[in-house]
Amino acid sequence: MTFQQTLREAVSLTGIGLHSGTPVILTIKPARANQGISFVRTDLEGTPHVVAHYKNVINTQLATTIGRGRISVSTVEHLLAAFQGLAIDNATVEVNGPELPILDGSAAPFMEAILSAGIESQRQIRPTLVLRRKVQIGSDDKWAIAEPSGQFEIHGSIEWKHPAIGYQEFHYQEDRTEFEELAGARTFGFLRDVETMKRMGLARGGSLENAVVLDDASVLNPGGLRYADEFARHKVLDALGDFKLAGVAVRGFFRLHRAGHDLHSQLLAAIFKDADNYEIIEGSAEERRPRRMRAALASGFVAGIR
Repeated sequence: MTFQQTLREAVSLTGIGLHSGTPVILTIKPARANQGISFVRTDLEGTPHVVAHYKNVINTQLATTIGRGRISVSTVEHLLAAFQGLAIDNATVEVNGPELPILDGSAAPFMEAILSAGIESQRQIRPTLVLRRKVQIGSDDKWAIAEPSGQFEIHGSIEWKHPAIGYQEFHYQEDRTEFEELAGARTFGFLRDVETMKRMGLARGGSLENAVVLDDASVLNPGGLRYADEFARHKVLDALGDFKLAGVAVRGFFRLHRAGHDLHSQLLAAIFKDADNYEIIEGSAEERRPRRMRAALASGFVAGIR
């Protein structure tokens, strides 16, 4: 059986928001079993919270934003990827603004902070969504597919007409791929788009310190790339974080081509739209029966003793 996990103690990070350009203080705290991941806005009256769940996604333009009522929190994908990669089920994330800090543009600082705080096993079993049939969305040149698999894996591919990118792919397999292989891959963007994004109120905090920036021919960062396929790795990292919004652990094979936050969110919605697409299991032996099967058995038992 696999038990849920949380942090052993709280840990804080400071930085700036990639799109807002404002200073941010973020604190990750342990949380009780079955709570999931919750974001709390400490700068708002009443410190409202929003749960990290695909139903709470309100924007996918250049980042994943979740919200509920008067609260919203943007650029959550890198922290969620760290939670996914380190198998953190429950945590409370306090942030004093509308956006998480971008740090170096990757999930590595979040990973290091969580590891420094320590990881604690909890007594409750981790529920897992198991895909039962293929679900597909998208078009011929941009698509996302989820298929049954005995493990959680993502194959991501990208294709850009740029000398530094071209066609790249990366295959992540939980329990086989070390999360460190993805964690350090940074977000990226094109110099020609910077002014446009700034006119839209975005990328105000972007720099060569927190993103890979390309002109029409090359990478502008003095240190170059961290990996030859850093672009594909980062796209898979984003997907890892976005699929954390399922709210439970996932077992399935996700194949993504030129996909982004929008398709990731739409794919989760498509999976949950039809209960025949998946089952939620937990525990071991008798406990690993699908929840709905156990519920049906329980209903039958109750009916029999009335």
